[in-house]
Amino acid sequence: MIRMPETVLSEGMANFIRENHIRAICLFRQNMVNQEQLTKLTTDLREVMGPEALIGIDQEGGAVVRATWVPQPPAAMSLGASGDPELCRQVGAAVARSVKALGFNWNFAPVLDLNNNVNNPVISERSFGADPVRAHQLASAWMEGSLAEGVACCIKHFPGHGDTHVDSHRDLPKVDKSRAELDALELAPFKAAAKNAPAMMTAHIVYPQIDPENPATMSKTILTGILRDEWNYHGVVITDGMDMHAIAGRYGVGAAAVKALAAGADMVMALGNTETQIATLEALTNAIVAGEIPYASLQKKLARVSQLAQTYPSLSGEYAAQTDAADRVLMAQAWQRGLTPYRQPVAPQVGSKIRLVISADVVSDGVSEAGIPAHKVTAMLAQIYDVDTVTFDDANTFDWASLPQDGRPVMLASTVRIRYNAHARQTWRPDLHLVLWNPFQTLDIDAPALITYGFAEPAIAAVANWLSGKVEANGQVPVANFDQLT
Repeated sequence: MIRMPETVLSEGMANFIRENHIRAICLFRQNMVNQEQLTKLTTDLREVMGPEALIGIDQEGGAVVRATWVPQPPAAMSLGASGDPELCRQVGAAVARSVKALGFNWNFAPVLDLNNNVNNPVISERSFGADPVRAHQLASAWMEGSLAEGVACCIKHFPGHGDTHVDSHRDLPKVDKSRAELDALELAPFKAAAKNAPAMMTAHIVYPQIDPENPATMSKTILTGILRDEWNYHGVVITDGMDMHAIAGRYGVGAAAVKALAAGADMVMALGNTETQIATLEALTNAIVAGEIPYASLQKKLARVSQLAQTYPSLSGEYAAQTDAADRVLMAQAWQRGLTPYRQPVAPQVGSKIRLVISADVVSDGVSEAGIPAHKVTAMLAQIYDVDTVTFDDANTFDWASLPQDGRPVMLASTVRIRYNAHARQTWRPDLHLVLWNPFQTLDIDAPALITYGFAEPAIAAVANWLSGKVEANGQVPVANFDQLT
């Protein structure tokens, strides 16, 4: 599977796909302009790649979405806060309807990683929660909804990315746990979901007590030994992006791709540039010719990939206006049901004077879309209050004592994923904390809070309705003993 930088399929890229027999591609925000453009692009790709084209997308929900104009689904942790499997099923189905109409037949979701490390820089609200049984129940319901609408899912990141404090996009994490510990926690939701999951994505993580030499993506002990032999898994195994620093920077994309397929993966996700994609193709070709990947094994891999494409074909669909409208109502209700209070937050009186403290800059971390800009939060609050907005460039140095002492209640809106440092923890004292992304930031600031788990438009609308007294916040953080964590 490759990626490309284009919004319109060029003849050069079309020839590259044909000449190298590429039949799988993952599209990102950079490939998307609007419904019409994207539908044309996926139609053109399907014509070049053939009837078994696999066109993938990361449309998890929350901050990890690529098509941003279709109904915006809640983050997994928001759904976990509601604790309703039926709601998860309905959201999963709605996500599938929207991406299927755009030509996608493979969604790299849901996430089955567990929220068992509050300092995880890349999972956080993408997880359904910390309890393996509950997380599996909710994720599986989400997956059932998607599969029923004809879009393949891909559970990730096997064997579990939850208990890491390193982002594998940037370095190679380790989870130093015994097999018994992994079975009890990280592996449990994957094992349970594997019965119905058509595909599974590997994690670029070393589990030294299982395989001290190789990350899971390149570990035969894990991909073949546990997944294929022990669990008898017959779905497609695809690697996470092989351009990530955890892999490309240590092993080289070509050698890593060979090791991944030899270990048991069916497909490598070559998300680098054309040069690294060619290097991957050449390395795989040489390995196959040399017998490093046996022909019989190769045929099984190809058969699994074909089965996935045949079961979930890429089609040119239509997202009817009535369906779009109904799905937007569903998503708005789902976001609202995830609203979570912490320390009994109280909204300032409607029409009163308040002060908003918020980051001046919001950027993408490379995985997620960029957070909500300050002016949008100000605009939402301005419909309810007289708002004075104070922005900061660096949370590490912002002086809370510099705020005017004029009696205005102070709201802090957290709009980035990164946790707050000791300076903010020790000195920031808002009257109300609006946690609009990473729920674990709630633990950093000594204040009552309202947690949304995301910043999509329906999430911000839910906050406005709560501040206006129109809705209640009844969600529960799906992490045991949350207020005792640090």
